[in-house]
Amino acid sequence: MFDVIAAPCLNRTPRALAGKLRVLQRGAGMVLAGHYTPVHRGRLTAVTLETVTFGRPRTIGFRLVRGPVPYLTEEFTLAEHDGTTTLGYSGELGTGSGTAGRWWAARVATAREAAVRSSFTGIQAEAQRRAGPGIARS
Repeated sequence: MFDVIAAPCLNRTPRALAGKLRVLQRGAGMVLAGHYTPVHRGRLTAVTLETVTFGRPRTIGFRLVRGPVPYLTEEFTLAEHDGTTTLGYSGELGTGSGTAGRWWAARVATAREAAVRSSFTGIQAEAQRRAGPGIARS
């Protein structure tokens, strides 16, 4: 499961993700990547620059370098039990203070949550494809 998530960053980015991800630099255990996320009903695209770190086989972390908010960290965690892998997600978003900051945080959080849901759907589909026929799926 770790390889399913990490492969687009660590290996050649698949054509299917070319419009969403561009790895700018690869290093030992970390990449610098641009992420392209549709916002505002798909009429605009938010471009973020993030470091992605890999703690094989349990964690993949994301830290915002440049983007629409001053602070954003996210982490995927993997846990295996009885042959089943559970994928978890946590994140922290920081914004400016006051009413405007809270308003903007709500907009950015909504877009990020949609992007994470989409990632989970893609991860599940790819993991099931790799598992092949006859493997229990959930």
